[in-house]
Amino acid sequence: MAQVNSVDLHTNFQDKPETLTNIFFRKFFKNKLAVIGAIILFIIILAAILAPLIAPYNPGETHLTDKLKPPSKDYWLGTDRYGRDIFSRILYGGRVSLLVGFVSVAGALLIGIPIGALAGYFGGIIDGILMRFVDMIISIPSIFLLFTVLTIFQPSIDKLILIFSLTTWTGTARLVRGEFLSLRSRDFVLASRTIGTRSSKIIFSHILPNAIGPIIVAATLLVGSVILAEAALSYFGLGVQPPTASWGNMLEDAQNFTVLVKAPWYPAFPGLFILITVLCFNFVGDGLRDALDPKEN
Repeated sequence: MAQVNSVDLHTNFQDKPETLTNIFFRKFFKNKLAVIGAIILFIIILAAILAPLIAPYNPGETHLTDKLKPPSKDYWLGTDRYGRDIFSRILYGGRVSLLVGFVSVAGALLIGIPIGALAGYFGGIIDGILMRFVDMIISIPSIFLLFTVLTIFQPSIDKLILIFSLTTWTGTARLVRGEFLSLRSRDFVLASRTIGTRSSKIIFSHILPNAIGPIIVAATLLVGSVILAEAALSYFGLGVQPPTASWGNMLEDAQNFTVLVKAPWYPAFPGLFILITVLCFNFVGDGLRDALDPKEN
């Protein structure tokens, strides 16, 4: 009898269903590139946060006698044409680039989620009006809008964040609308309507939590896109302005024939950090998409 009970206990333990958290992590860790990307992103973000403690020099501190020095024990990644330490500037530049990416995407979500939720939940004329507004925003070439606004107004971090938020929310709105259209006819929504639950509570307490997976994936991928766009604008002198360091304006500062010939490491390092960071966000986004997909085993 004791032996039978032991077997039964073992069987019950094996048959115990996985929790949603365990399923998520099991699926995510199956994607090796996503795991590697998450680790690298964690290191980059932590290094940017701890920049004042890690950076060996002030990012704006010049050493005119040490211009364009190659990587060495004094300057781990070399110096730029003003004798500033590249490693220190990359750490502080990461703070700016990541700040613009995360806050811009947060702003885009704050705009896109309510618009998409209202359009998808109510449908009809409300859906038509809101989606035509989205179509109108999408029809405006965002790159020309960015160049125009930043040419008229003095570029700054807050203006960059505002413009990115106002030009990147449309994809989120369409995604949320699609999720709401598929979820609003589910039994739990119909039951909530039947008992007289307010529409606002159904939208934000019942439907939105069930649509959060695709939103998280889209937001992760969007952060990488915004960081790349910020770097491109800074490269053309329309992004973060010197002496504040960002990965993009470090590349802009290096677009000089003499610098490229005498110090090829200068543009290489900020460019490498942009590449690695954006790739890692894409890898993590792919991993999250697989982990949050109920169809994946």
